Amino acid sequence: MLKSAVEGKRHNPRRQQLVLRGSGTSSLLESEALQDPFMLADLDMLASRHQAFCQALPQVSPFYAVKCNSSPWVLCVLAALGTGFDCASQVELEQVLGLGVAPSRIIYANPSKPASHIRYAARHGVQLLTFDSEEELTKVAQHHPGARLLLRLRTQDRQSTFPLSTKFGASLEACGHLLTSARDLGLAVVGASFYVGSNCQTPQSFTQAIADCRCVFEMGHGAGHDMSCLDIGGGFPGTEDSGPKFEEMSWQGVISAALAQDFPEERGVKVIAEPGRFYMESFCTAAVNIIAKKAVLEPGGWARMAMGGEATLMYYLNDGHYGSFRLGHRNLLSFFSDPLSYVTQEFCSQPPLFPCTLYGPTCDASDRLFLEDVRLPELDVGDWLVFPSMGAYTSSMSCSFNGFLPATICYTMGVTAWDLLGEDLCLPLGTGMQILAVGSGQVYSEVTKSEGSGWSSESILDMKRLGTRGSLYCL
Repeated sequence: MLKSAVEGKRHNPRRQQLVLRGSGTSSLLESEALQDPFMLADLDMLASRHQAFCQALPQVSPFYAVKCNSSPWVLCVLAALGTGFDCASQVELEQVLGLGVAPSRIIYANPSKPASHIRYAARHGVQLLTFDSEEELTKVAQHHPGARLLLRLRTQDRQSTFPLSTKFGASLEACGHLLTSARDLGLAVVGASFYVGSNCQTPQSFTQAIADCRCVFEMGHGAGHDMSCLDIGGGFPGTEDSGPKFEEMSWQGVISAALAQDFPEERGVKVIAEPGRFYMESFCTAAVNIIAKKAVLEPGGWARMAMGGEATLMYYLNDGHYGSFRLGHRNLLSFFSDPLSYVTQEFCSQPPLFPCTLYGPTCDASDRLFLEDVRLPELDVGDWLVFPSMGAYTSSMSCSFNGFLPATICYTMGVTAWDLLGEDLCLPLGTGMQILAVGSGQVYSEVTKSEGSGWSSESILDMKRLGTRGSLYCL
């Protein structure tokens, strides 16, 4: 099942490539057009992130949020690891079921579903669904009367990078009526769910939401429902530098404490979560190429420059808002908690620095990586910029506007992922695991990825350039 699912996604081989151990991989990027954007993705990292999640929250079963990164390789590895899956549409259900995942390992976690998608879930045995309105209950009663429902609760998520409660979730005051309506329709509500928003910045949001869910459980028992499942959603940080650390939220902090207080293990409540960013953010490193540049001067700018003034440099990149930077570009500080630290650390020790605007390749004037300018040294056409932590909500949200295709994804695999997927899917190429990076017509020297470590800005910057044009910088 895994092999057929992955092969079914290979209709465009330029968009996804697997890097296996073997000397044959050295020609991988040489076959690419030299100015195409690309990402390096580490499949082994998924196993380490899964282990970290399970160790930090041993009482919580992870149901991976497919929307975060729906790559078939990602789904294959996570399915082999035994995770559950959070799906939001029929297409996502088809993807996961196509891997041979049991319907009991799937939650259809979209409170507002098309009727046809509800019927699809019913036909294929997906029982666990969420709702937050009386209208949704009516649809479920008509198209999936045997569903097991979770009531989605509204939360205080204003401090999350991407809040969701303005769109989804019932108020605590409305829950009693919804639970009674479900009972009257003959539907089984088995628990409650919430989502504190993507990339939550306030761990205390979990504390209040879990306490509110205890109230919902009490209401549910009073209405005659067997309340046995709590879904604490997602929002877990994906990198150490994105605000609160995962450990502060999990076993060392608020989530474990809140669960121990409101849902102790002796109550027998099954607790699940929907991590996405936690698994995926550090999974990919993106490389984008400068395809054009120009200096923009105010009136009298040349004279001003001669007196020590500065121009604004515009760089046009081969990836942007319609590609890998769909979410990140809107708020610089939420995308990189301290973006200039990357610049300073890697190459901003080379003055002078200029205010720079980073544009994507399309004809849309709003196609910018960041709304604010950043200060960088002067770069050249053909140089590469490297962005770490680009695995979450990037490739899954990219499109081909203006004919610019999404970045090619080059997957790396070590022993862990190899053993999980099996040789029937991963045809061996030999020993070792190597990849080339290319730029401006020149090939960078080969780099071997060591076992247990992911691609990082440092490992990419360690590549020694063989040619004279096209430098590689990390942001």
